[in-house]
Amino acid sequence: MRIYRLANSANNKPSLFLFYKFSVVWRDHMKYFSQFMLLALAVAVLLGLQYQYWLGENGRSGHNKLLTQIEEQQHLNDNQVAANNLLRTDVYDLKNGLEAVEEHARLDLGLIKPNETFVQVSTAPTTHTRY
Repeated sequence: MRIYRLANSANNKPSLFLFYKFSVVWRDHMKYFSQFMLLALAVAVLLGLQYQYWLGENGRSGHNKLLTQIEEQQHLNDNQVAANNLLRTDVYDLKNGLEAVEEHARLDLGLIKPNETFVQVSTAPTTHTRY
Protein backbone atom coordinates (compact mmCIF):
# COMPACT_ATOMS: atom_id res chain seq x y z
CA MET A 1 0.00 0.00 0.00
CA ARG A 2 1.46 3.28 -1.03
CA ILE A 3 0.79 6.28 1.06
CA TYR A 4 1.13 9.47 -0.83
CA ARG A 5 2.13 12.29 1.34
CA LEU A 6 1.66 15.72 0.01
CA ALA A 7 2.71 18.44 2.24
CA ASN A 8 0.95 21.70 2.48
CA SER A 9 3.40 24.36 1.53
CA ALA A 10 2.46 26.68 4.37
CA ASN A 11 2.76 24.58 7.55
CA ASN A 12 4.14 21.22 6.41
CA LYS A 13 1.02 19.34 7.59
CA PRO A 14 -0.37 16.41 5.60
CA SER A 15 -3.08 17.46 3.25
CA LEU A 16 -6.58 16.10 2.95
CA PHE A 17 -5.39 14.04 0.02
CA LEU A 18 -3.63 11.65 2.40
CA PHE A 19 -6.81 11.13 4.42
CA TYR A 20 -8.85 10.67 1.25
CA LYS A 21 -6.39 8.16 -0.20
CA PHE A 22 -6.29 6.20 3.09
CA SER A 23 -10.10 6.10 3.24
CA VAL A 24 -10.31 4.88 -0.36
CA VAL A 25 -7.78 2.13 0.29
CA TRP A 26 -9.55 1.17 3.54
CA ARG A 27 -12.91 1.09 1.78
CA ASP A 28 -11.53 -1.14 -1.00
CA HIS A 29 -10.02 -3.53 1.53
CA MET A 30 -13.23 -3.65 3.51
CA LYS A 31 -15.18 -4.33 0.33
CA TYR A 32 -12.94 -7.31 -0.47
CA PHE A 33 -13.05 -8.48 3.14
CA SER A 34 -16.86 -8.36 3.20
CA GLN A 35 -16.97 -10.25 -0.10
CA PHE A 36 -14.63 -12.86 1.35
CA MET A 37 -16.79 -13.18 4.47
CA LEU A 38 -19.93 -13.61 2.34
CA LEU A 39 -18.18 -16.28 0.30
CA ALA A 40 -17.00 -18.05 3.47
CA LEU A 41 -20.53 -17.93 4.89
CA ALA A 42 -21.99 -19.35 1.65
CA VAL A 43 -19.44 -22.20 1.66
CA ALA A 44 -20.21 -22.96 5.33
CA VAL A 45 -23.95 -23.07 4.63
CA LEU A 46 -23.39 -25.29 1.58
CA LEU A 47 -21.23 -27.69 3.60
CA GLY A 48 -23.84 -27.81 6.37
CA LEU A 49 -26.59 -28.61 3.89
CA GLN A 50 -24.48 -31.28 2.22
CA TYR A 51 -23.78 -32.87 5.61
CA GLN A 52 -27.50 -32.94 6.38
CA TYR A 53 -28.27 -34.44 2.97
CA TRP A 54 -25.69 -37.23 3.05
CA LEU A 55 -25.24 -38.02 6.75
CA GLY A 56 -28.16 -36.42 8.59
CA GLU A 57 -30.98 -38.16 10.43
CA ASN A 58 -33.40 -37.81 7.53
CA GLY A 59 -30.71 -37.72 4.86
CA ARG A 60 -29.84 -39.97 1.97
CA SER A 61 -28.78 -42.98 4.06
CA GLY A 62 -32.01 -42.84 6.06
CA HIS A 63 -33.93 -42.63 2.81
CA ASN A 64 -32.19 -45.73 1.47
CA LYS A 65 -32.96 -47.63 4.69
CA LEU A 66 -36.62 -46.68 4.41
CA LEU A 67 -36.73 -47.82 0.78
CA THR A 68 -35.29 -51.20 1.81
CA GLN A 69 -37.87 -51.56 4.58
CA ILE A 70 -40.67 -50.63 2.18
CA GLU A 71 -39.48 -53.25 -0.32
CA GLU A 72 -39.38 -55.96 2.37
CA GLN A 73 -42.84 -55.01 3.63
CA GLN A 74 -44.21 -55.03 0.07
CA HIS A 75 -42.87 -58.57 -0.38
CA LEU A 76 -44.54 -59.67 2.86
CA ASN A 77 -47.79 -58.00 1.81
CA ASP A 78 -47.72 -59.77 -1.57
CA ASN A 79 -47.30 -63.14 0.18
CA GLN A 80 -50.18 -62.33 2.52
CA VAL A 81 -52.42 -61.30 -0.39
CA ALA A 82 -51.74 -64.65 -2.09
CA ALA A 83 -52.61 -66.54 1.12
CA ASN A 84 -55.79 -64.45 1.53
CA ASN A 85 -56.85 -65.20 -2.04
CA LEU A 86 -56.39 -68.92 -1.43
CA LEU A 87 -58.53 -68.71 1.71
CA ARG A 88 -61.21 -66.76 -0.20
CA THR A 89 -61.46 -69.47 -2.82
CA ASP A 90 -61.70 -72.14 -0.11
CA VAL A 91 -64.49 -70.22 1.64
CA TYR A 92 -66.32 -69.77 -1.66
CA ASP A 93 -66.03 -73.50 -2.41
CA LEU A 94 -67.26 -74.42 1.06
CA LYS A 95 -70.26 -72.12 0.72
CA ASN A 96 -71.23 -73.06 -2.83
CA GLY A 97 -70.08 -76.59 -3.61
CA LEU A 98 -70.40 -80.01 -2.02
CA GLU A 99 -67.11 -81.30 -3.43
CA ALA A 100 -65.11 -79.12 -1.07
CA VAL A 101 -67.15 -80.22 1.93
CA GLU A 102 -66.74 -83.86 0.93
CA GLU A 103 -63.02 -83.45 0.40
CA HIS A 104 -62.67 -81.78 3.79
CA ALA A 105 -64.63 -84.58 5.46
CA ARG A 106 -62.56 -87.33 3.82
CA LEU A 107 -59.09 -85.83 4.27
CA ASP A 108 -59.31 -83.98 7.56
CA LEU A 109 -61.98 -85.87 9.46
CA GLY A 110 -61.51 -89.39 8.03
CA LEU A 111 -65.19 -89.85 7.12
CA ILE A 112 -66.42 -92.20 4.42
CA LYS A 113 -69.72 -92.51 2.53
CA PRO A 114 -72.13 -95.36 3.20
CA ASN A 115 -71.32 -98.52 1.23
CA GLU A 116 -67.72 -97.38 0.68
CA THR A 117 -64.67 -99.34 1.67
CA PHE A 118 -61.86 -97.37 3.25
CA VAL A 119 -58.38 -98.47 2.23
CA GLN A 120 -55.34 -96.83 3.76
CA VAL A 121 -51.94 -97.36 2.21
CA SER A 122 -49.02 -96.90 4.51
CA THR A 123 -45.96 -95.14 3.23
CA ALA A 124 -43.84 -96.15 6.20
CA PRO A 125 -40.85 -98.41 5.47
CA THR A 126 -41.48 -102.08 6.12
CA THR A 127 -39.75 -103.59 9.09
CA HIS A 128 -39.42 -107.25 9.93
CA THR A 129 -39.32 -108.41 13.48
CA ARG A 130 -38.15 -111.87 14.60
CA TYR A 131 -40.40 -113.15 17.35
